[in-house]
Formats: sequence, C-alpha cells, structure tokens
Amino acid sequence: MKKWLVLFVVVLLIFPCVNEADGASRKRKKKKEKDKTEQVAPKKKETPYEKLMKKPGRQTSESKFINLHKIEGKLYVEIPVKYMGRDMLLASVASETSDDMFCQIGFKEKAPMHIKFTMEDSTVFMKRVNVSTELNTSESREEVMRNRNFLDPIINTYKIEAYNNDSTAVVLNMTTLFTGAEMSPVTKGSIVVSVVATPKTGGTRLGEIKAFDDNAVIKTSYSYSVSINMLGLITLLSNEPFTVNTTRSLLLLPEHKMRPRYSDARVGIFLTGKKSLSDKEDGMRAISFANRWRLEPSDVAAFERGELVEPVKPIVWYVDDAFPETWRQPIKDGVLRWNKAFEKIGFKNVMQVRDFPKDDPEFDPDNLKYSCIRYIPTNIPNAMGPSWVDPTTGEIINASVIIYNDLIRLINEWRFTQTAQVDPRVRSKKMPDDVINESLAYAVAHEIGHTLGFMHNMASSAAYPVDSLRSASFTQKYGTTPSIMDYARYNYVAQPTDKGVSLSPPDLGIYDEYAVKWLYSYFPKAKNAEDEAKIVESWVDEKANDPIYRYGKQQIYSRFDPTSIEEDLGDNAMKAGDYGIKNLKYVLSHLNEWITDDPDVEQRTKLYNSISNQYFRYINNVMYNVGGIYLNEVKDGTPGKRFQSVPKNTQRAALKWVLNQTKNCDWLDNKEITNKIGLGVAISTKIQDLTAELLWKSRNNVLLSAHVSKDPYTIKEYFDDLYSGIWESAIKGRKVTSGDRIMQKMMITSMASTLADKNKQKLTMGLTSDEAFLPSLEEIYLYGLDKTGLTERYIDEFRSIEAEQGAGTVAKKLITDEFGTGGYRWQRKVELKTIEETNTTLWATAIKIEKLLKQAINTAPNRDSREHYQAMLFELTRLTKEAKN
Repeated sequence: MKKWLVLFVVVLLIFPCVNEADGASRKRKKKKEKDKTEQVAPKKKETPYEKLMKKPGRQTSESKFINLHKIEGKLYVEIPVKYMGRDMLLASVASETSDDMFCQIGFKEKAPMHIKFTMEDSTVFMKRVNVSTELNTSESREEVMRNRNFLDPIINTYKIEAYNNDSTAVVLNMTTLFTGAEMSPVTKGSIVVSVVATPKTGGTRLGEIKAFDDNAVIKTSYSYSVSINMLGLITLLSNEPFTVNTTRSLLLLPEHKMRPRYSDARVGIFLTGKKSLSDKEDGMRAISFANRWRLEPSDVAAFERGELVEPVKPIVWYVDDAFPETWRQPIKDGVLRWNKAFEKIGFKNVMQVRDFPKDDPEFDPDNLKYSCIRYIPTNIPNAMGPSWVDPTTGEIINASVIIYNDLIRLINEWRFTQTAQVDPRVRSKKMPDDVINESLAYAVAHEIGHTLGFMHNMASSAAYPVDSLRSASFTQKYGTTPSIMDYARYNYVAQPTDKGVSLSPPDLGIYDEYAVKWLYSYFPKAKNAEDEAKIVESWVDEKANDPIYRYGKQQIYSRFDPTSIEEDLGDNAMKAGDYGIKNLKYVLSHLNEWITDDPDVEQRTKLYNSISNQYFRYINNVMYNVGGIYLNEVKDGTPGKRFQSVPKNTQRAALKWVLNQTKNCDWLDNKEITNKIGLGVAISTKIQDLTAELLWKSRNNVLLSAHVSKDPYTIKEYFDDLYSGIWESAIKGRKVTSGDRIMQKMMITSMASTLADKNKQKLTMGLTSDEAFLPSLEEIYLYGLDKTGLTERYIDEFRSIEAEQGAGTVAKKLITDEFGTGGYRWQRKVELKTIEETNTTLWATAIKIEKLLKQAINTAPNRDSREHYQAMLFELTRLTKEAKN
C-alpha cells in the first residue's frame, strides 16, 4: 500500500513536468513552423503599378490596344511593349464649341501627327516618323543611312511611371500632351487675319476617356481669351471668352502597308511628296505617291473572273444627326453616286453611308477611325472635303466632309442667277425641295471626290463647245462638264427658249470615271508599284491631247490659262459671256416680279449682288484671254504643248469685248431695283473701276505671252488698243460718259504711278513686279480661291485696306500664307526683268494722250466733256512731271 502511495505521489510530481516539457516542445515546434513560414512567404510589397491603380477615383478604359487611366486629374496611358516602334496617327478635332469662328466641329485644324513610341531604359520617347525619303539601295547601305541621316526626331520624352504586373506594358503620364497647346484645335487664322488664343488659368480639364482595339479617344476641355486682328491694323475682337471641347484620337496604323501608286502630273490627285535616293539614278529626285483609300477585292479569284466584288474594307460615311431632315437623302445620294465609277473597275458597294449610330458605344464622330459628313450651323456659304493619310504610302485613313449651313444660301443664289431664265422652279425666295436636293447632291459629290483623292480640275468645262450646252440631247447625256471636280456650276448658257436642256453638272463626268480607274484599279498580277505605274501611265498616254481627259490645275499663285479657271462654261468665254449676259438682263428685269415675299428687300439685295458678281465673272473670264497662255502637263513623246500663247486675234477680240462691256454696263443700274435697296453708288461704276484695274494689271501677262508666241500680241499693240478703246470719246468727239471718266482717270493715274515706281525703283505695300501675276482681291473673292472663308467673311474690310494700302496687299499676304491646297507644283510667278520693255511704251502712250487731250479740249461737244479733258490734261502733266523727277 505504501508502495502504491509513493508511486502515486511520484506520478503527480512528474506529470506537471512532462506536461510542461511537452508544452515547451510544442511551442518550439510552432516557433520553428512560424520561422519556416516567414522565410517562404514574406509579406508582399506593393508595386508602383498597384499603388497607382489603388488611388481613389481612378477611371479606366481597357482594350487590346492600350489602357487609359484618369487619376487625380492626370492621364496615364498604358502602352504594351509590343507596340513600341509601331506607326500611329494622333489627331485633334473640336467636338463642341461656343463660337465656330475660332474652330469648327469635325475639322482638324492641324494634320494628324505621324508618330511612334520607342523605349530606352526607363524612358519612352514619342517620335515623329521620318518618311521624307524613299531609299532604294542595298539593305546594308539603307540601314546605315537611316540610322545616320534620317532619324525619327523626338517630340516628347516620358518617364516610365510603372510596368504592369506581368511587365508587358509601361505606364506613362501624358497629361501635358493632351492638355497643352501643342494640339490646340483653335485656328491661328492667317497672316491677313490673325487669331490669338490665350488659355485661361485653370480652364483646361480632362474629360471622357475611351480605349478600343486599334484606337483610343481622350476628351479635353479648353477655355481661352481670344483676340482677332486684321493685318495688324484693325482689331475685330479683343479678349473674347471662348470654350471648346476637343477629341484626341490615337490610331494604330496597319503593320502591313498599302502598295503605293506613283503620281502622274497629268491626272489631278492629292499627293504625298517625298525624295527618292536610288542606286539606279545619279542624284536624288522628288517623287510623290497618289493619296487613295486601300481598295482590295474580298474575293480575288472572282475579281479576276470579271465578277463584281465587294472590297475587303469599304469606304463608310456617317451622316451627322444635326442636319435638317430634308438634307439627309441628297447627302447620301451624293456619296453613293461614286459607286457607278467603282463598278466599272470591278468593285461593288465601295461607298457606303449610314446615319450616326444611336446604340453603338464605340462610335464617336470625332474619332479618327470614323469618316463623317458634318454640319456646321454658320453663315459661311461653303463646303469642304479634307482627308488624312498614312504618310508612308499615301493611304487615306480618314476623311471629313464639312457642310456649312449657308451652302444652301449659295445654292439659292447660284440657281436663281444662273438658271432662272429657263427654270421657273427657282423663281422664288425659297428654292423647292427638288432643286435643293439635286444641287445639294452635286455639292456633296464634289466634296466626296476630294476625299477620294481628286483635286479640282479647272480645265474640264472648257472641253465642251458652248453651243452644245444649249442642246437637250447633249446636256442630258453629258451635263455641263466632263468632271464634277471643276467649278462648272449651272448652265448659264441655256436660253429661255431652250427646252429640255440639262442645267446641272452630270452625276459623274467622263473624266471622273477615268480618274477613278487610274487611281483605284486593282492589279492582282502586278509584282510591285513600278509595274502598276507602267500600266496606268499607258492609259494616260492614250488620252494625251484629248480635252475631255485633260487635267488643268487650279491657278492659285499665278493666273495665265483662260481655259483652266473657276466658274466658267464652254470653250469660248466671249460666246458664253454673251449668252450669260443676255440671261442676266432677262433675270434682272423680272427680279421684282419673281421675288415677292420680301418686305425688307433682303433677298432681292442678295440676288442683285449675285447678278452683279456673275456679270463681273464673265468679264474676268474673257479678260484672262488677254495675255493668256495655255498650260498643259505633257509627257515627252506624247501629243501636246506644255505652253502656248493664246492666238493674237483672240486676245485682241477679248480686249475689245471687255472694253465694250465696260462702256455698256449701265443696264445693271435698274432703278426699279436699286431704289428699293437703298443709298449707294451705282454698281456699274464699281464694275468699271474694277475692270479698269484689271486692264492695267494684265499688261504683265501680255508681256510674257508675247515673249513665248510666234505671232505675238505685243505690249505696244496692247497699249495702242487700250488707247483707242479708253479714249474713244476724245478720238471721235462724242460726249464723255461716267464710264469714260472712270477708265480715263484710271489710265492716267496708273501710268504715272507705274512710271514713278520704275524710275525710282520704289517698293510699295501694293504689288511689286515680283507679284505681278497674283490674283487680285476681287478674283480671290469671285472665284473662291481662299478656302479659309476669311475673304468671304471680311471682304468689305479687305477692300478698305486695299484702298488705303494699295492693290495687292491682301493677295500678297494670302499667298505668303499659302492658302492654296497642296498638290502638284503650282505655276509660280515668272520673272520679267530681262524682257521688261513697258517703260518706253508707257512714255510714248503718255505723250500720245497729252496730244489728244490738247486737241479734245478745243473740239469737245459740251462743257462737261471739255472740263473733264482739262482736268485730265492737268493731272497727266502733273503726274508725269513727278515721275520724271
């Protein structure tokens, strides 16, 4: 019993020790397990990417292309490493604006930036892609030259803020690019009208962000204070508040480039210019690619069998939902009519048109991915069709058609002024729907032509004989011109008795279909661009010297060729002018009768001005023959001449026609109309004054034309004919008219001024000899040469400036600003210094006028005429005396 008691006590004493030892053992084991766990999985540290993504208020848009993150008012762009080095376009466009004077929605004020991103260490560079030079040399030599001489210049540098979790993309803070002035949509105006937009402090903020599989969109809002001044002389606006919401789109360009098409100067296509360096040629040369959409058949085998095939990628247009409902169908018709030309080269459904989608979350009309027809509610009477290309190949990536509201006013005035004599439908204040529809469809088709790559062809309308435009059978088949890319407008030749005559340009002309064939034909068996060039070049060779297929450049910087001008019809400007003037007299005589719902006379005033402008165009169109030179693009070995002077007899007849019109234009001063319009100078005197300036300016053209002619109309003969025509009243002893006074005064003051300038070698703010061939302000206005719309908007202010600063002031500034559309080389000025001979002729003419005036003072038929001749003699004596000094 004692043994068991002793054993029990021992057990009691030992158990706590065992339990304690076991507990200690378990503690040691747990500690070891804990130590082991801490060594295998230590607490994870947040990456810079995770820290950035955890910031409150983050907005993200993800895609297969790039991810966009808006965090604390900043924009972070997540770019996959695989897209480093890929070509992209970055564009900016106004989406909403408080005033369309400073920028217009849907229009890209600056061309999209051709960029790529490259990465070095912890930095990413945004570079402008340098594709200025085509290198056709050995691969090793080409690589050396590109690395040494044709680097892609760096535009911006970005620190890598973070890599994503699997290091396949980098994150960049690109806030400054999308909120800075570099991509501002506000126009800078021009040298003539300058616009200064000063950002307001705190007035810029990021808006919506959207990312898609091949593009991304970033919205930004800007607030500015805007000032406008004209030539630094007149302030039009000062610190005007202005807000604009912009859309920036970044578009990934195709990795596999389109095969380019080499240009041909005999076909009017917008170009992407480059330099070429080749082992096959001595020296570098200028080359250019024709701008065009990538048009490839979806089924090549069917295409080769001659079946109509849809393209892989059709050209899709989206129509703005802001258009008036009645405009929508004619707009669509203007787009779709081009399908007729594409069907003739094997493609169907190339041109497609849709309304703005209502339920497509990806659609954004301001995204570079979508080509849209936009409506601008402003009083500019115009439309335009710009396009944007991949500068590597000339592939058109995006285009826009911008239609301003007052295009409808221009259509109204065109149709009434040019066709009311034969079309009763247009004899009203508001055009009927069918007239608007056909006219609007033509205007849209013309602009769509630009977006397809086609330039203006101003020689086209000169291909048709004037009398053919009075034929119902001819005009119903061919319209008024072989190309709707001319400014041929409406049939002002048609007379009131001509029945069934078409009054409009054709849906598409013969030249338009030919141009589509040249630009868009697909050659599945051609190995390269050079092979294709040989084929299409042969097509142009076949049509050489055929006026229907002739391309005539728009004469922007210098105006020499009377057959390649805007707003004309037919092959004879004098005959067309006679028909047109006869119609204008008829229309003017019925103006009050036809326009009745016009209590404030506003509509009749506009139409009266339109009639006056149309008349002066006829005078200009004829005057271009005086000193005219026909210009053609001619390939060596094919028919045609590069330049040829207008025949001498035609020049003399044209001058006689203009002088006769100037003396007999008082029919414009219809008192039944002018008495209702209000106080003002008779329009006939304005026409006479403008024509007088035109006659004087043309002496430089006469000098050059005579120089290149085998049977020249010389500068002496020109001044002799001016003398006989302008001083006819004194020569024949008849009464002086108001037109005589204007023309005679102009001749004396212009002669004396020119002699003084030549003797003193004085340069003025007006035209110098170097700008002798520039279009005048009135030509820029009448023929729509300024596509900025500034001349139209500020024509009265420009006229005041020229009256004060001298003729040519505005034209010289506009030309310096290069308001012409880029394309083939324009015909520039021709230096006349070495053939200048007008000084002697001017002095001889001055002496002849002086002698005539002394005789006329004694033989004048009345007192008014005698006093006028006395004043002219006094002025001539005074001015020539100053010129001698």
